[in-house]
Amino acid sequence: MSLIVQKFGGTSVGSIERIRNVAARAVQAQKAGNQVVVTVSAMAGETNRLVGLVEALTPDYNRREYDVVVSAGEQIAIGLLAIAIEAMGHKARSYLGWQVRFLTDSVHSKARIEEIENARILQDLAEGYIIIVAGFQGVTPSGDITTLGRGGSDTSAVALAAALKADFCDIYTDVDGVYTTDPRIEPKARKIARICYEEMLEMASLGAKVLQTRSVELAKKYSVPVRVLSSLEEGTGTLLTVEDPIMEKVLVSAIAHNTSEAKITVLGVPDSPGVAAAILGILSGANINVDMIIQNVSAGHETDMTFTVSKGDFKQTLDMLTDAMPSLGAKGVVGDPHIAKVSAIGVGMRSHSGVAQKMFQALADERINIQMISTSEIKISVVINEKYTELAVRTLHSVFDLDKERGDTIGG
Repeated sequence: MSLIVQKFGGTSVGSIERIRNVAARAVQAQKAGNQVVVTVSAMAGETNRLVGLVEALTPDYNRREYDVVVSAGEQIAIGLLAIAIEAMGHKARSYLGWQVRFLTDSVHSKARIEEIENARILQDLAEGYIIIVAGFQGVTPSGDITTLGRGGSDTSAVALAAALKADFCDIYTDVDGVYTTDPRIEPKARKIARICYEEMLEMASLGAKVLQTRSVELAKKYSVPVRVLSSLEEGTGTLLTVEDPIMEKVLVSAIAHNTSEAKITVLGVPDSPGVAAAILGILSGANINVDMIIQNVSAGHETDMTFTVSKGDFKQTLDMLTDAMPSLGAKGVVGDPHIAKVSAIGVGMRSHSGVAQKMFQALADERINIQMISTSEIKISVVINEKYTELAVRTLHSVFDLDKERGDTIGG
């Protein structure tokens, strides 16, 4: 008997009809001889509605109480799904994050899972129940409700699969797998049959919306086999797995883009030890994550430091660093929220040269200026003006032949 964790997002449980469809999938999996645990998000649009209610009261809200409000959507979803499964004649039991003890740290709205108490779930599975667990939710050791950040239900599902030592974690979405790029931008994008954890981690962190970054990190750390499947139609989807030699033959596997970041430049700070740490320390204290960073030495032993942050943190970052200008010895702080990050990803880069030159030349041929560059073993990212996003994605997808069928693990 296999143990399968199934995760369904907000679109998949967005109506009574779709909740019945999810219930049928869970029942079908159990009838096939599996033990089944289901993790669900709030119904489509519900979390946004709850966030809107909080922000309508005040923009300066208490994040502990924010978590109390926005976590409510999942409670409704799991209860409805349990009722739907029981209406089909099968045993179901729903649990909130604090009931099965998704223990987290105390960083409200961005909590990280530290431990999952699985004894209650394993006992219910042994008694033949289909278990439904609220995604996105956690609890501190002192009993405060926490949330894992937007998209946190993916993280809940993978963490649960790891804790239960599940055979598979099936992530059901409104798409039928992971594609070589966003099909809404490039119609020639193709579904990837198999992708390694490292590539998917880069794609998730660089803007691909299929899986949340932290869920992929957990899958890689605990070697959880993850399948990305459509909740609306049958199909094989995309399997996240360990890297194999065939994957290395593919120079670039995917093109990702992200328009949810903004650029900040701190001008004219002293070129001396500790300045970069002071700048980033201000942001770290406010739990603001920094992505790409470049630093240039200018005349007069001064330096300009440029980095990217989430657009949601843009105003706060700008305000904090402007206030800190005297202590930093800076001459100014400027920002640009109209940027996009476009990335080429592939484990084949480890054993092939010339990817960067090919990428930069393709963008230059389209007269797209590169503002920042970041690289790793398996990815190259550039920051460009946001208005060129679609052109850059289509251009790179074509220049790396991602629109062509191949005789490897990439297929549709």
